[in-house]
Amino acid sequence: MSDVLQQASGWLDEGRNVALATVIETWGSAPQPVGSQLAIDGEGNFIGSVSGGCVEGAVVTEALDIMVSGQPKVLAFGVADETAWEVGLACGGKIRIYVEMLG
Repeated sequence: MSDVLQQASGWLDEGRNVALATVIETWGSAPQPVGSQLAIDGEGNFIGSVSGGCVEGAVVTEALDIMVSGQPKVLAFGVADETAWEVGLACGGKIRIYVEMLG
């Protein structure tokens, strides 16, 4: 089991809310490959990486919202997306990330 999933499991065992973000699609010069994961707890702590640091802040924010709503979401970031520039994805690629609540 990866460190990310072990930590997520530990957080769940402690009774914390936990979300898992997984890279599901890349195009061009993507910073992390498909399957890369980021686990986030309800306090905003996180482990792992879905973008090498480019969009983690935005993913954590979305994950916190998902923990409230319980509804999974697919996030998309790319250089043509104005939001991607705001969060720092300037690597020239595109990524799609599936974020879901665990537990």
